Amino acid sequence: MAVEDEGLRVFQSVKIKIGEAKNLPSYPGPSKMRDCYCTVNLDQEEVFRTKIVEKSLCPFYGEDFYCEIPRSFRHLSFYIFDRDVFRRDSIIGKVAIQKEDLQKYHNRDTWFQLQHVDADSEVQGKVHLELRLSEVITDTGVVCHKLATRIVECQGLPIVNGQCDPYATVTLAGPFRSEAKKTKVKRKTNNPQFDEVFYFEVTRPCSYSKKSHFDFEEEDVDKLEIRVDLWNASNLKFGDEFLGELRIPLKVLRQSSSYEAWYFLQPRDNGSKNLKPDDLGSLRLNVVYTEDHVFSSDYYSPLRDLLLKSADVEPVSASAAHILGEVCREKQEAAVPLVRLLLHYGRVVPFISAIASAEVKRTQDPNTIFRGNSLASKCIDETMKLAGMHYLHVTLKPAIEEICQSHKPCEIDPVKLKDGENLENNMENLRQYVDRVFHAITESGVSCPTVMCDIFFSLREAAAKRFQGDPDVRYTAVSSFIFLRFFAPAILSPNLFQLTPHHTDPQTSRTLTLISKTIQTLGSLSKSKSASFKESYMATFYEFFNEQKYADAVKNFLDLISSSGRRDPKSVEQPILLKEGLMIKRAQGRKRFGMKNFKKRWFRLTNHEFTYHKSKGDQPLYSIPIENILAVEKLEEESFKMKNMFQVIQPERALYIQANNCVEAKDWIDILTKVSQCNQKRLTVYHPSAYLSGHWLCCRAPSDSAPGCSPCTGGLPANIQLDIDGDRETERIYSLFNSYMSKLEKMQEACGSKSVYDGPEQEEYSTFVIDDPQETYKTLKQVIAGVGALEQEHAQYKRDKFKKTKYGSQEHPIGDKSFQNYIRQQSETSTHSI
Repeated sequence: MAVEDEGLRVFQSVKIKIGEAKNLPSYPGPSKMRDCYCTVNLDQEEVFRTKIVEKSLCPFYGEDFYCEIPRSFRHLSFYIFDRDVFRRDSIIGKVAIQKEDLQKYHNRDTWFQLQHVDADSEVQGKVHLELRLSEVITDTGVVCHKLATRIVECQGLPIVNGQCDPYATVTLAGPFRSEAKKTKVKRKTNNPQFDEVFYFEVTRPCSYSKKSHFDFEEEDVDKLEIRVDLWNASNLKFGDEFLGELRIPLKVLRQSSSYEAWYFLQPRDNGSKNLKPDDLGSLRLNVVYTEDHVFSSDYYSPLRDLLLKSADVEPVSASAAHILGEVCREKQEAAVPLVRLLLHYGRVVPFISAIASAEVKRTQDPNTIFRGNSLASKCIDETMKLAGMHYLHVTLKPAIEEICQSHKPCEIDPVKLKDGENLENNMENLRQYVDRVFHAITESGVSCPTVMCDIFFSLREAAAKRFQGDPDVRYTAVSSFIFLRFFAPAILSPNLFQLTPHHTDPQTSRTLTLISKTIQTLGSLSKSKSASFKESYMATFYEFFNEQKYADAVKNFLDLISSSGRRDPKSVEQPILLKEGLMIKRAQGRKRFGMKNFKKRWFRLTNHEFTYHKSKGDQPLYSIPIENILAVEKLEEESFKMKNMFQVIQPERALYIQANNCVEAKDWIDILTKVSQCNQKRLTVYHPSAYLSGHWLCCRAPSDSAPGCSPCTGGLPANIQLDIDGDRETERIYSLFNSYMSKLEKMQEACGSKSVYDGPEQEEYSTFVIDDPQETYKTLKQVIAGVGALEQEHAQYKRDKFKKTKYGSQEHPIGDKSFQNYIRQQSETSTHSI
């Protein structure tokens, strides 16, 4: 979900690795240990939670989280909680990284000190304020000034203990006075509309002159200020909670008698600063925050066309896509956007076939085929991750869930055996698990996605042609991906492939490691199986699997998934689970006198229907066939005073649902929109608010069947396989080329050097693969021209935005540090260009 900004779409995403915490304060009880978990929050809104690590002051989490960020935010925060069985879980401390500081820690493991959490550290939100100074002549003829302070509204105030009933106090303060006034309390909203005006008399008369109506004494203005404090009206005996403040000196009225601006709320000056930051321990994090600024599609045509014809360039090493792999520091960073772009336009199979064939020609030993981290290997890995995720889940998830739930001991290393465990029993448990997983994999060939099968077919053909004397190379070329790089890593770390919600416990993790090693060896078809293990106990265990039937099963499976033209007609008919989870829904009023209340339900979406159930595993209480979904849209918060609501519109009524957070709401809206995109009766207009008390809240139309009053959002492209934005991926590729421009220029030099001088290569050029210097030079020239044109467009957009943007506007309130940095950078750029 992109934010539109004058023809340019802005996408934000974040990828986080939550490592571990250390030296947490001990619990004030006999055990001293704590049961801790960590949450990820956009400002205050929780979007992810780790598992609970019990009885530890140095908990290891090892969890990854990725999300598209659907709204603006100021802080990315991490809270460490201590679970309490009887009371509300207590917060030990937090790490809050300002948005503008995220680049400092980009993709680096960093230890952050935990900070104390109090009212001042939780301040967030913004206030819209107007000031007006007017002249008043009193009954005695003395000229005084009256200050009108209008507090218009606030947005994004913090929620305290699950509620927000805000009010504001407005104070005119100076050395000898402090006069305070208070707004009404606004119930159950963190976006209150106050629209109240307060009047203050500036009591000291000023010297009146015709030059300036407000030529009052310098010291008075400098020492007077308006202070606005936001509070949460609490019913508790502890008093109202502080939400934030702002201070405005009256000297802002020197230039003009009126002043209006948005402000970010700030903590109090006397906030708790004296607490030592190292009292609470620390948290290890790795954060990658990405912001993509994407123009309309026609801007990207020259670069995109160059990339899409890469498969047809002879030799392929002279293509734009291959050049991207050559200049990037890591092949992975080139492979991710490349594969997504090529998949979106249906060009991934010919390109991978071409680069894999080129790599096979350069390979001397059939035993090392596709073992390096080449561009071909990384592109195939990425394609399997994108196109094969559903296949992976269908194949492995039942077996992995059984292993996690049954929790049988499987340790076969005699040194690591626990007291009371029996080696033979453990070996038998492990053998049963390996058999279960092995059969799940080798019987899944018919479900393997077509795009993967087409790639495997080209690998098999290229390898067999290159090494005609080796009958097994046709199998090892495919197994080196499907077993070593797809199934084995997923068994080893199921949480990274969404097969389990969290990192598994140590015993299960050890069991999965042993299974992964065995499956990897079974799939590799190596001549001497036992010799491939460093550990003697693994070689002993592997004797169970030395029967010919295992090798035959692997070969049959590899034959099936690398056959040309293999298609599975049944795969479209079987329902595919797309998403499931717990949400809150409003009763639809299907019964005439039924209660229209809110209830938690388990929701399940397949490519056939959208259902909800009383709890997971129960029979559905209600089902909406996909063809009956006419639109999926956000529901305005004012409808039920509830955040993160959306509506699934059917022919007879709308189903109103509340997701747990903004990220989850976006995910559900996106996938429901995508799966119903091709419905013939999709609506073009809808009601953004609910139908309550006999009318629509948005347009006041009295009929519940009145046509919508707002146009439906476009939703996602109707791509059955994947949701990929081709322009966004091209923008990412442009950013990579732009950041490696010096390498592109060096590669041009290398082409010139090779064309003119055909002797030994200069060392600085030897890192590049250049098979045809003239073709490569021609492509490089086109790439550099395309990247330069886009760079100019970005620079022009920044200049135009800089001219139009107002500091103190709703988008850039006063106190917005990221905007202040932006102004400084633009000023430096302008000065430099002058």
